Amino acid sequence: MKITLAATLRHYDKKNFIKDLLAGIIIMAVSIPISMGYAQIAGLPAVYGLYGSVFPILIFALFSTSPQFIFGVDAAPAALIGSALLSLHIESGSEEAMAVVPVLTFFVALWLLAFYIMKAGKLVNYISAPVMGGFITGICTTIILMQVPKLMGGSAGTGEFFELAEHMIRTAKDINWQSVVLGLAALVLLLVCKKLIPKFPMAVLLMIAGAGMTYLLPIEDRGVQTLASVDTGLPHWAVPDFSVISIREAVTISLSVAVVIMAETLLAENNFAQKNGYRINDNQEILAFSMGNFLAAFTGCCPINGSVSRTAMGEQYQAKTQLTGIIAGLSMIVVLVCATGFIGYLPVPVLTAIVISALLGATEFDLAVRLFKVSRTECLIFFGAFFGVLLLGTINGVLIGILLSFTEMIIRTAKPARCFLGIQPGHKHFRDLKESSQIHAISGVLIYRFSSNLFFANIQILQRDIEDHITPETKAVIIDASGIGSIDITAADRIAMLYQSLKDKGIRFYMTEHIADVNEQLRKLGLGYLIEEGCVRRTVHIALKDMGIKRPYPLEGDVDNQPRSASRKRADNRVQEFVWAFGAESEDEIEKQIRLQIEHLKQTGDVDELLHGSWSHMEAMDEDEWLEHLEEHLKEIVHISGKEEETIARRFEEHRREIHDRIAKEHPELAEKFKERRHLLDEHLKEKHPEVYELVVKLREKDN
Repeated sequence: MKITLAATLRHYDKKNFIKDLLAGIIIMAVSIPISMGYAQIAGLPAVYGLYGSVFPILIFALFSTSPQFIFGVDAAPAALIGSALLSLHIESGSEEAMAVVPVLTFFVALWLLAFYIMKAGKLVNYISAPVMGGFITGICTTIILMQVPKLMGGSAGTGEFFELAEHMIRTAKDINWQSVVLGLAALVLLLVCKKLIPKFPMAVLLMIAGAGMTYLLPIEDRGVQTLASVDTGLPHWAVPDFSVISIREAVTISLSVAVVIMAETLLAENNFAQKNGYRINDNQEILAFSMGNFLAAFTGCCPINGSVSRTAMGEQYQAKTQLTGIIAGLSMIVVLVCATGFIGYLPVPVLTAIVISALLGATEFDLAVRLFKVSRTECLIFFGAFFGVLLLGTINGVLIGILLSFTEMIIRTAKPARCFLGIQPGHKHFRDLKESSQIHAISGVLIYRFSSNLFFANIQILQRDIEDHITPETKAVIIDASGIGSIDITAADRIAMLYQSLKDKGIRFYMTEHIADVNEQLRKLGLGYLIEEGCVRRTVHIALKDMGIKRPYPLEGDVDNQPRSASRKRADNRVQEFVWAFGAESEDEIEKQIRLQIEHLKQTGDVDELLHGSWSHMEAMDEDEWLEHLEEHLKEIVHISGKEEETIARRFEEHRREIHDRIAKEHPELAEKFKERRHLLDEHLKEKHPEVYELVVKLREKDN
């Protein structure tokens, strides 16, 4: 297992230094209240949160392959350790807690090292984007809800949604309005600044302003909380005392914490990586987690985790490499050695607003909106992961996320893409019958394409599809298995049953187009006789030839299937290019293109350019539809061009006749179809713009 140290700092671009420097300082400052609060949740004195923001961050930056992710004391591990202390009947903040927590942290690091050796990072490959997005959004929302009471003058919440809601309600009873106003004002400033001047370091300015307010104004007398002062100096190094807790308990408790750290941080890291277009080495990241936690254990800290809030802050201020984390760690050393007095002047509401602002930017509700438009199933998966984290906590959220990912995979494979195939007259390639009215089935033959591996969950779909489409005229069933790479024993048994059922009805059965390995699977599964009997053929064409059906294949409805000329094939392939390219959105797309061309007309005044549009491969049918859309904008075009309405309408009609004459000359068999379609377009124009329709009809009558 090759380890690359300082991967994100190699070939460092000096122009990123200012961004990394600024982001690192901001992250350090924001880490102060967050880390101190989470350390207390983990049962340690607040200063240990700052200790956890020094050496663990530095070692993580050295080992990490993520250019932007930040390590630090975070909510989930702190909460798990805090609850573990309660179960062990150890008082939070006591000498015993300060002895036990580093031991648990050490075993967390050991577990993470074991996960690295086992290459457990591969598990993340089974987490889909909706799950990842829902998971991150759930974490961000949970942390925001934890922070809200601090805006109201209270303490941070803990637990899941209902505990957090209960804590907010209790805090609201003793709300400090000065704190609320200060926090909300800071939050609004941050959000507006992020929108209008995203590169401006408003967070730094607000912290300086907040410290100045505390120094100059009596805001503490008004109930506005500031951070607690801490002792000056760096953490002391020591080997944990393993005698303070039984090894069995330490191993058990630390396992769940290590799993959460690995899953939560890897999910978040991969989410940021996908969003920003880079790749990370999942396994080396686990090693980085382990190394960071070893240093945390030796400095008396609680387990350390990847921090979504700090990373989101770095992203907001355009951090580019792990130099950001190094600067955050080094600047925390400076604070601990020289400036702990400054910490006591920082107003909690301002720092809380900075954290919430960063977390809002890290949520992915926009992904949920996209998923709702394209896939309701994936949207439900997103919210399943989101509510799993929000309502049940990180551990259960991770498990729900993994379960949802596997469920999604099963759903996709259980309901694969499939279709019945036919041929466009004069062509040789098989295409989906639903693709176009010009695609026709071969007479007496069902050609069925199944685009998934065959297994117990989807074989019934294949069987039913075929059985439901068999008619008295069906002479053969041909499966295009080009999308099938494997078959399980249940699917093999069903194929055997289908084959026998078709054989009893006098219908021939073929399996074609699959990779050679599938034949080996068929033999091992007891279906070798299908190969021996000639039911397994290399291509659909060979199967048809085996039946005695030769080209040109007879099509249903006695459709003419004589060979076409090369030019006719090109015309066939490109008729109604818009419809093929944009599907159900073709009308909207044509209208969009029309609007763009009209805007262009304002600059050029060239009406003739409108006749062809900007679609580079527009064929006759498309040109005719383009003209129909142009006619709907006739008055607007007249107004822009300054030409007479009749002149432009006449030009449109002349161009339409040119199209018709071209079709009649090159493809006379399409001329009648063109006339029929023209009639439908005229009816559409008459319904939407009767005044334009009347003008067009008058011009036609006059010209005739």
